[in-house]
Amino acid sequence: MSQKPREILVVDLDGTLFRSDMLLESFWSAAGRDWRSMLRAVAALTRGRAALKRHLAVASAVDPTTLPYDPEVIAFVQTWRRSGGRTALVTASDHALAEAVADHLGIFDEVHGSDGRRNLKGDHKGRFLQERFGGGGFAYMGDAAADLPVWSRAVRAITVNAPVALRREAERVSQSCEHLDTSNRSATPYIQALRPHQWLKNVLVFLPMLTAHQFAPATVLLSLLAFVCFSLVASGAYLLNDLLDLGADRAHPRKKNRPLASGRLPIAHGTLMAAALPVPGALLAALIGGDFLLVMVGYYLLTVSYSLHLKRRIVIDICVLAGLYTARIVAGGVATGIPLSVWLLAFAVFFFLSLAAVKRQTELVDSAARGRRTASGRGYTVDDLPIIEMIAISAGYVAVLVMTLYVNSPAVMERYTLPEALWGACAILLYWCTRTVMVAHRGDMHDDPVVYAVKDGTSRVCLLAILGFVVAGATA
Repeated sequence: MSQKPREILVVDLDGTLFRSDMLLESFWSAAGRDWRSMLRAVAALTRGRAALKRHLAVASAVDPTTLPYDPEVIAFVQTWRRSGGRTALVTASDHALAEAVADHLGIFDEVHGSDGRRNLKGDHKGRFLQERFGGGGFAYMGDAAADLPVWSRAVRAITVNAPVALRREAERVSQSCEHLDTSNRSATPYIQALRPHQWLKNVLVFLPMLTAHQFAPATVLLSLLAFVCFSLVASGAYLLNDLLDLGADRAHPRKKNRPLASGRLPIAHGTLMAAALPVPGALLAALIGGDFLLVMVGYYLLTVSYSLHLKRRIVIDICVLAGLYTARIVAGGVATGIPLSVWLLAFAVFFFLSLAAVKRQTELVDSAARGRRTASGRGYTVDDLPIIEMIAISAGYVAVLVMTLYVNSPAVMERYTLPEALWGACAILLYWCTRTVMVAHRGDMHDDPVVYAVKDGTSRVCLLAILGFVVAGATA
């Protein structure tokens, strides 16, 4: 652009200026603040999409400073302005949200958006721009098929990450066309959003089979099916949680790189995946059995309740997390028909309560290091750290106590030829629980203690040693 452009550059917001959709951004932000806003959104939609957008703009708390903007589009707009041209942000998103974005970026001369009555999209946007800037008085930058009526009225069309078919349509309806390709299309963000590393937790469904020493092919197969089922349902729940936590994740130094928070995974695709993944999980659960299906439904409903509300309730949140871990063991027992011992359930509840407390401890230590008083999206303050640490260490010690009592129970005498070997496992578990709390206290813990344990060399050695003592006790 060596000379001053005569036309004004009009830029769309959703999918163009930033890699997301403001309607869905505001919907999930509002839902994250108050789950009842989803019901109110349905009522607002009966008055039209513009009314829905206005409702969500008011109910949400979208932070324009953390949105996943497209740096190449911003650079294009800045170059246009340096050439002496004028720019405008015109979007179907609500005007209040568009204005907040424009104020943050400071690269637009004017802003226009939907106003609660008029949905500024498609042909409505095209007519508005023609009336305001005249035929051929503007260049338009967009990304969707809804922009075709606008490009047909513009002197110049600029597409952003448009598929080949849409590019051809834009070239057909516009006088001049330019294409920007700023994204790297890859399946990696989709896979990462499933959090496959978290599937390690689902290994717990094998625990009833292992502790009962039942390795019949049918039992192993049912445990494997339960693992797959939990992985599908849990991934759907993780996606839902990420959608509700978009704002908090973007404000976090590490979580901001998650696929949805960073914009590498379109929020619309994430929404569809969150809704779709539990469906095959439910079908597989029904195949395993009606009781197992009930367990999975209960697990999913509790997970959704946690994501929508319970994670902000102190103490209740860590109890729910402990329950969700334990639910995997219960599901393994239900799937295989193996009765669960009181010893196993008691150990699981206290051990996972300890891990849940360590998770909160880690978040609070991280918040304190960043100079924040509270953990984003949680009900705790950094002043609660001593109590959380006390819960983490004491629950871990109670879990070890339950295990030591189990070592002296008649059930162990029946299943283990050398039950004394299990005392070694108890000692190592006591060390690991103590060390884990210390690591979290020093701020060296991963956001999730289970993932940290898998990556931590000392934890892996402890796990192998525990398994060694268990095998020795069973086969000596």
